[in-house]
Amino acid sequence: MKNLIAPFVMSMLMLTGQPAFAKSSPEEARAEIRQTTQTILKALYQAQPSARKAVSSSAGYAVFSNFGMKIFFAGGGSGSGVAINNKTKKEVFMKMVEVQAGLGLGVKKFRLVFVFDNTKALNDFINSGWVAGAQATAAATTGDQGVSYQGAAAVSPGVWLYQLTDKGLAAEVTVKGTKYYKDDDLN
Repeated sequence: MKNLIAPFVMSMLMLTGQPAFAKSSPEEARAEIRQTTQTILKALYQAQPSARKAVSSSAGYAVFSNFGMKIFFAGGGSGSGVAINNKTKKEVFMKMVEVQAGLGLGVKKFRLVFVFDNTKALNDFINSGWVAGAQATAAATTGDQGVSYQGAAAVSPGVWLYQLTDKGLAAEVTVKGTKYYKDDDLN
């Protein structure tokens, strides 16, 4: 059985490692990511109206569209998105890859919106990119900004995460073994 797991995991990673936005040119890929970002934000604001203020008053935010699958003991996912500095309006196009272990079976499509309280958290995310093993159910308010993060989970200091599924805002946010990194082809 162990001899079958390694090739299976490698196959999963190769399948899920494909970019979510495969277009013929970088300009088309960036345009599609921008359009998807607007669609995701619109869905988030419909599901959680207070998220609009959280996003607009933050140092920045990142929006990702992801696809994942899990078969028996291994799983993975991939996606693309963009991180935006609210002050400078600079966009950094990014990719993500996810690896999961544990028993399961299924395919899911989900969207993530990260909200960064400060520029350091935003820059750390863009330049380091790791969100390793976060899982939480949370609703919180930061006293210093008075911004409600209802429906968001705190995944690291200064970083909040909204997760949307096809059914709306997820009550529980799970990000395990995920790497977010700059997309060299689009930046």
